[in-house]
Amino acid sequence: MMEKAAINQLFDHYTNTKIGVVGDIMLDTYWWGNVDRISPEAPVPVVALQKKEIRVGGAANVALNLRALGAPTTLFALLGNDAEGKELKGLLDNHGINTQYILTSETRVTTNKVRVMGRNQQMMRLDHEHTNDLVTKEEDALIANFIEYVQKEKPSLIILEDYNKGVLTERVIHTIIEFCRTQGIPTAVDPKQKNFLAYKGCTIFKPNLKEVKEGLKVAIEKVDIANLNKVHAALEENLGHEISFITLSEHGVYYAHQKEHQLIPTHIRNISDVSGAGDTVIAVASLTYAATKDMNLAAELANIAGGLVCELVGTAPIDKIALQAEVIKLLGK
Repeated sequence: MMEKAAINQLFDHYTNTKIGVVGDIMLDTYWWGNVDRISPEAPVPVVALQKKEIRVGGAANVALNLRALGAPTTLFALLGNDAEGKELKGLLDNHGINTQYILTSETRVTTNKVRVMGRNQQMMRLDHEHTNDLVTKEEDALIANFIEYVQKEKPSLIILEDYNKGVLTERVIHTIIEFCRTQGIPTAVDPKQKNFLAYKGCTIFKPNLKEVKEGLKVAIEKVDIANLNKVHAALEENLGHEISFITLSEHGVYYAHQKEHQLIPTHIRNISDVSGAGDTVIAVASLTYAATKDMNLAAELANIAGGLVCELVGTAPIDKIALQAEVIKLLGK
């Protein structure tokens, strides 16, 4: 439990906590329409399109959540030299995210995930993307930009947000984590399967339960503290990291830090859409940890925030005022 004044002070402190985000950014395009009939050409619904909406996704959505909480946020990523890239950069600029270090590639397209929505649910998704690793020249430029930023801005924490689209190559991962360690800057990782065990020496490692099972090739018969402690031990043996932070869907979240470990149950919500919830969780956990170095508090707030955004349809950033009110309600005294 926290005093209301301490919670308010923490949320004020977010605005002075600089965070850098490195990873795969993408455009989320939504076509909204009505469904009244089945196509005579094939057994599929006909969606009468009414409006188009574009949002940021992937690592860009992590950055958007950080900015929604007031944190000065800088992105490191690649865009294609295309209309989607211009749209995505425009959205990021409009939200006050620092895009000066984002690179433009002449050989890659901007990842665009097009969702066709009918009856307030997803009917189809079309993906346009390149997922091959960055070439050496692109790695060099990204790493140089990152080092320049860290030396100039002295951020409080760096998030590595991996969506398996090729930005976080093994070389980029190792170079960034090692450089941050020399600078005393913590790193938080949201991994995917391809490079799951490449994030050696990071500070916070945040997979979800499915990613843990696939990455460690283990079966977890029951989600309880004993089995999760075994998972943490296995992760620690492979990564040598400091903190495991595992999201467990309807079971809540788990974290382990030194001799401290806890399974925090989820709060009951009316779930509409889980899209982007992981982005919100890593953003809130990382920002709170950067501001306080208190992993228990970071896990508690991230757990609340993840539930709140699941009440919304589509990827959407956390609402700072709503989160602050919910934290006071659930954790305040």
